[in-house]
Amino acid sequence: MKICVTSTGEELDAEVDPRFGRCAYFLLVDPDTMEFVATPNASGASSGGAGIQAAQTVAKLGASVIITGSVGPNAYETLSAAGIKIVTGASGSARSAIQRFMEGGFETASGPTSPPHAGMRGGRRSM
Repeated sequence: MKICVTSTGEELDAEVDPRFGRCAYFLLVDPDTMEFVATPNASGASSGGAGIQAAQTVAKLGASVIITGSVGPNAYETLSAAGIKIVTGASGSARSAIQRFMEGGFETASGPTSPPHAGMRGGRRSM
């Protein structure tokens, strides 16, 4: 099993980034050894479609689980279609979030946990 955690930094002691599509890094972790690879989230600065692009990145990394703070509807659909288990509500360090997951401390998300465009600066704006 490979677990992917959204992170604010490149280390396991970095905080879980609460935004999925616009997180700073994805940490791909082997929970048995805690060996990991940090991948910058190239879609974080996108003007649109960040959630879908981020979900495609996570799928390409080979993750079977994503641990994050929240996930929007487009990312949720893309991750679900790829067969990736989605865990939301995580906070603290990436290391502690993985440990909590391995101990059964999280439930799998049954749907999106944030509205569309929530990760954009200021959220979605109406005209």
